[in-house]
Amino acid sequence: MKDIHFLEKNGVDVQKSLELFGDSQTYNDTIGEFLVGIHTKINELIKFMETNDLANYAVYVHSMKSDARNFGFTSLADMAYLHEQKSKAGDLYFITTHINELIGETNKAITLIQEYMNGDSVEEATESEKVKEESSEDEYHSKTILVVDDSNIIRNFVKRIFSDTYNVGTAKDGEEAIRIIQANMNNGFIYSILLDLNMPNVDGFAVLEFMRQNDLFQKMPVSIISGDSSKETIDRAFTYNIVDMLSKPFNEQNIKTVVEKTLIYSGKE
Repeated sequence: MKDIHFLEKNGVDVQKSLELFGDSQTYNDTIGEFLVGIHTKINELIKFMETNDLANYAVYVHSMKSDARNFGFTSLADMAYLHEQKSKAGDLYFITTHINELIGETNKAITLIQEYMNGDSVEEATESEKVKEESSEDEYHSKTILVVDDSNIIRNFVKRIFSDTYNVGTAKDGEEAIRIIQANMNNGFIYSILLDLNMPNVDGFAVLEFMRQNDLFQKMPVSIISGDSSKETIDRAFTYNIVDMLSKPFNEQNIKTVVEKTLIYSGKE
């Protein structure tokens, strides 16, 4: 792997990223996951554009924006943000006429990361990611923090922070989260849930509604981690009995603070 200054010389805002990751070693350990993520997401975006599925387009391009910003790829993040706004507005014409620009910027990031990693391929990074991803077993047997986020970057980031003291369970969308919550409704092992709102398939609000219908907020206290900080989203989130709401991007201390607050609310710590 090259020196991290290689990225800085090529326009990557590494110093901003280190506010999240804390040190260059963690950044280096995680950048392969980002490589896999943007490669996958751009293919999904093309598919959603071709099928006029702007709802899922908005979700995936939002995730691309967040991950690009986390790793300091500002140009890609800004471009993805524009596509997110246009897809939410239903502007298919803009998306179809500008998708090649987004593809080009994504490919630039992929090439740069591969060079930084000394030519590691996307397939090699995928194998690395498979090692890092937790095996999916729905029922827990020890005190657990459940992280529900479509970004594997965020899921693994939280794992690194808390894995020494808690089992960290993960779900990549609301459907998976609801299944895990159902499996642990009566065992008391989910001490805290960190929940993203903007996810594909089943979103975070569906998870909140399931928890309200089953009176689970006291058993499994929830704090929101979301890139959507609009007043409408915040107001809607706080109609549920959540503990707190943390806006992305955030750093390690932010996450520790919100988890500590959520654990205190549970009465288990």
